[in-house]
Order: sequence, then structure tokens, then C-alpha cells
Amino acid sequence: MKFWQVLSFSEPEQLTALAVAAEEAGFEGILLADHLFFPSRLESRYPYSEDGRPMFDGATPFPDPWTTMAAMSSVTRRLQMATMVFILPLRDPVELAKILGTLALLADGRVVLGAGAGWIREEFEVQGVPWKTRGARMTEMVEVMRKLWSGEEVEHHGAHFELPPMQMSPKPPTPVPIYFGGIGERALQRAARIGDGWMGTGQTPEQAAHLLDRLHALRREFGRANAPFETIVPLSTPPDLDVLKRLEAEHGMSASSCYPFNFSLGPTSSFEQKREQMLRFAEHFIAPLG
Repeated sequence: MKFWQVLSFSEPEQLTALAVAAEEAGFEGILLADHLFFPSRLESRYPYSEDGRPMFDGATPFPDPWTTMAAMSSVTRRLQMATMVFILPLRDPVELAKILGTLALLADGRVVLGAGAGWIREEFEVQGVPWKTRGARMTEMVEVMRKLWSGEEVEHHGAHFELPPMQMSPKPPTPVPIYFGGIGERALQRAARIGDGWMGTGQTPEQAAHLLDRLHALRREFGRANAPFETIVPLSTPPDLDVLKRLEAEHGMSASSCYPFNFSLGPTSSFEQKREQMLRFAEHFIAPLG
């Protein structure tokens, strides 16, 4: 069982030191969230709370994840770095392929694109990106970026993107892994069909078991049952050794996460407090299960 530390919502000035501490504690990797901005008048409904309101606002820090990971990669050697999740269809695939390819090369392949369709419609409106086609756009973006990461001369002619013959260099050491978020049927199908992994959103053990079983069934349907596939499933219940062992053995869960620090330590906390939480988690869960 692998464990990732969620660094979303943490004080930005602590992030590079927290990456070092997470690596020293034995975490597999760190997770960062993504939003371009938070609208002053939010009309979009947050899909993961009963009242439709997110637990963050415009004052919550969302530093650019790729810039942050570049800094983190310079002070770590083993730690994986992933987004949970990056709003993929909001961006341009050629530019993003260049950013991620370069970062993956300089970070020795320790970068994972955790991708999602997004839920804040206002972000898409400001950027002039169609909202209704974001799912199809995201799927095609994956095809475009994987072509460009090959380092060969490629072209693409699709419903949303048109690329003349071109070649992108430098290429990453291997194609950047892409894990998809989302718990709806379309999101699960996308992850099973073209993803290298899947990320949960904070499930109960029962919900996690159901979603994992569905993912494995879909992967069999798509003929991908034997392809490498990671599942990072944050649990909404307190961590429990027996529960984690059961989800791994019976449902194929390969990884979970430690809570964001603002959930357990409050809206602000010192680096020392965060480091102590990671060390306690490592002692109780990483050591016996890692």
C-alpha cells in the first residue's frame, strides 16, 4: 500500500520544505490541487458536498502546481508529485505537453498528471473555453499530448484540435502518467479506457469498494485488465489498518492519502506541526503497510 500526502490548501511558503519532510517520512508522493481563480460570485455547484458549497474560497491558496513541483523536485530525489486534480480541458494541450514534458525530464519522471473535467463553470467562461464539450475535449487532449511526448514528428486532426506535422523536444523519459478523477460513470469509463490510474474524491470504505470494483470490471471490458493501473483513494473516514488491508486485498486499492493539514490541524499551522503529523502517520500506517 502506497500513501500520498495531500498538500492542497497548505501555506505556499512551506511547500518545498513539506515535500522534503514527506519524502523523509516515507510517503510515496504529494498531491496538489488546481484552480486558476475563485469567482467572487460563484454560481456553480460543488459536486462533493451536500449543500453544493466548497470548503475553500477566494483567499485559499492555489499555487500553480507545475511551478511548485519544479521547486519540489529540486530538493527531493524519490518523491512522486501529482495533481488531484488539474482541470485539464481548461488548458491548451500543446503548451501543457511542453510544460509537463520538460518537468518530467528534469524531475526524472516523478510527475503524474491527475486530471479532471472541472466543476467551476465561471473558470471556463473567463478563459473562453466551451463548457459543454469539456469531457470530449479532455479525452482528445490526452491523445494529443501522448503523441507530442513521443518526440517523433506527429500530426493530429480531431473534433477539437487540429495540429499540422510537428515535433516537440525534449521529450520526457517516458510518457507522463495520467490518472483521472471523478466518480460518475463517464469518468470511470474514461479512466478505465485511457487512463494510467484513477483518483478518488474522499470516499467511505463502502463507496471506495464499489468504485474500485466497477473500475476493475470496466478495465476488463476494455481489454486492459493486465495493464499497469494505480488507484489513489482518499478515505473520508479515519484511517484504519484493517480497512486499508481489506481494500487492498479484496478490491485492488493501491494507494490512499493522509488528510490535508487544514482538516486536522486547522486553517493555519506551522511547518513543525505538519511534519509531526506526517511522522505520526508514517509510524502508524506507512511502516506496517508500506
